[in-house]
This record gives sequence, C-alpha cells and structure tokens, in this order.
Amino acid sequence: MDDAVRTDVDARSGVGTITLNRPQQRNPLSSSTMRLVTAALRMFGGDSSVRAVVIAADGPVFSAGHDLSEMVDRTLEEEQAIFDVCVEMMDAVQQIPQPVIAAVQGPAIAAGCQLAASCDLVVAADSAVFGTPGVRIGLFCSTPMVALSRAVGRKRAMQMLLTGDTIDAHTAADWGLVNVVVAPADLDAQVRALATRITSASPLTLQIGKQAFYRQIDLPQDEAYAAMAGTMATNAVTCDAQEGMSAFLEKRTPVWLGK
Repeated sequence: MDDAVRTDVDARSGVGTITLNRPQQRNPLSSSTMRLVTAALRMFGGDSSVRAVVIAADGPVFSAGHDLSEMVDRTLEEEQAIFDVCVEMMDAVQQIPQPVIAAVQGPAIAAGCQLAASCDLVVAADSAVFGTPGVRIGLFCSTPMVALSRAVGRKRAMQMLLTGDTIDAHTAADWGLVNVVVAPADLDAQVRALATRITSASPLTLQIGKQAFYRQIDLPQDEAYAAMAGTMATNAVTCDAQEGMSAFLEKRTPVWLGK
C-alpha cells in the first residue's frame, strides 16, 4: 500500500489501524489517499480476525481536508469524480461490519472533519479542533455538512458551516461530535481501551447493531420501530444471542461463536 496510508493489525486485540501518513502536507485527503483508505477499510471489513478499526494520523494535524491543488482548473466531471471518491470512502466507514473509531490528535478540517464525523466513535486529544471553513475560500463544505449535521444537529452545524470557525475538542464533545476528550499523551491508550471494551462483545452482534443503527437513524419513528423489531427478533435467535442470554442467567462468561 502507498505510504500515504499505513495499515497494521494488533493480533492480540484484533484492532486494525489505518494511519494517514503525510504529516508534512497536513495529511490531505487527495483522491489517491481516499482510495487507499477505502481499500484499507474494505480489507479490514472482510477480515474476521479484525474486531475493530481505528483511523489515526501521523503528525500534528489529523487532516486538513481535500487536496486543493487537485481541484484547481478542473472540469465539472473531474471535480465530480473527486467528490464521488470522497463519498465512497465515507460510506465505507459505515458499511464495514466492525466499529470504526477516529483517533483525532490535532486539527480535523473540512473533509478531515467529515471523516471524523463519519466514524462510529471519536476520541480526541484536547489539542484537536474541528472546522468546516470552506465558505472562506468560496467552496461551501457541502459534503462535510452531511456527516456534520447528523452528528451535531442543524443549528450547530450551520454555525460551523456559515462562519468557518473551528471548535475545540471539549466543545465538540459537548455538541456530540466527539465521545471522549483526553490529554494528547493518553490518546492512544484511551482509543485502545475503548476498542478493547467494544470487542469483548460478540462480533456478530456488533455487526448487526452497527448496520441496524444506520438503517434506522433517519427513518420516521414508526418505521424505525417496525424495522428494528424484526432486526431484534432475528438477532435473538442467533447462536451468540442465545449463548449470551444463557450465560447471563447462569452467571458465567459467554463464549462467542460469531454466528
């Protein structure tokens, strides 16, 4: 894999990590980098030994967003292709069966903010900031808006989008964009602890739950309940659910079979 993106797997914990590796350029999300991230996500998604995925970045910046140098003097078709690649990457984050955690150590800007917001969970160092400043350069952050508005709600998203101002990690946590804020030195340990806590559950149950969450989140309540009643019934007859309920009643540790 191109060195713009690095991947590794901790065999003991089953946590796969995708690291943006262009720190001198502020980890831009060029078309080639986004394709590499998408490929890494799909690779991990198809590997049953990988129980959770972390998206991280080297250097002081998580990601400054799109590589603007590839967006100047382009045709409409060429610009469309860039954003299609971006959407494909964001969709892949939520389509793979494993939980995806963003480990944000520094500024997550524009499409970088979008990438963090698209992840299932976000752990941020207190040095991180989040922003969608495209309005200031004449390019409204319309695709970042999709993920951002689903994380922080309409008014707060509009504030970030219309002003282009950044928010700090603690504000991002208050607004619902970030789950946990930690000291920079504690970021990796906190991410690993969270991933380990999650992966103690049945991998099949995690997959069912993640898929169900995104399927129901934008449905009207009655449709969501109807869909989720069927999902929960189907989940209840799996081997892992039966094992988990039996283990609870028998006061023992469950043994997951992944089926």
